[in-house]
Amino acid sequence: MNNKEKVLDAILSQGMLPLFFYEDAEVSVEIIRTMYSAGVRVVEYTNRGKEALSNFYSIKQTLATELPDMFLGIGTIKTGLEAEAFVAAGADFILSPIVDTEVALVADTYNKLYIPGCMTPTEIHVAQQYKARLIKIFPANILGPAFISSIRELFPGQLFIPTGGVEIEAGNIAEWFRSGACAVGMGGKLITRNVLDKRLYSQLFNDTLKALELVQLSK
Repeated sequence: MNNKEKVLDAILSQGMLPLFFYEDAEVSVEIIRTMYSAGVRVVEYTNRGKEALSNFYSIKQTLATELPDMFLGIGTIKTGLEAEAFVAAGADFILSPIVDTEVALVADTYNKLYIPGCMTPTEIHVAQQYKARLIKIFPANILGPAFISSIRELFPGQLFIPTGGVEIEAGNIAEWFRSGACAVGMGGKLITRNVLDKRLYSQLFNDTLKALELVQLSK
């Protein structure tokens, strides 16, 4: 199994993809350590601040020695140059809020799993032309589970992961999986700004355990 397949398998097995960005690299590492101790093995770090690239490199250096079985991807990638920079920093996979030709080509060149964001059937069709095995439905809070239910038969076999607004709540998570999602993206509802700013690692640990349990019950 190549690295691309391993990452995809890890996301599908976990059923949840935590995602976050924080300005402080040490706090970012501790967030990942906390989620790892709760059972997480694949995380998305988002490119949403000027510190993102240097933080990502630092985090990967730490993971290489401490948590070598943790896959770390980079999200919010919108250009080929950004993709190249984060691949060089060690990104295991690439996510975008959009479908972009250059990003797709960089991912293909380096044999990285590419997860583009889509919100229309046309965008999903274009993403499939770039061999996107997994497509992010974004923004999920606007589209809702009914969107996946409505379009999944148009794209048989396509894997979808809704991101944006997924709640740590049994009914909400179960509804996404019933609609046809293979996993859910968990951002600010799991790794809240309050958790980050106040270093609430025990809360994050417990919330991560709960989210993982709800996901497994819903799959």
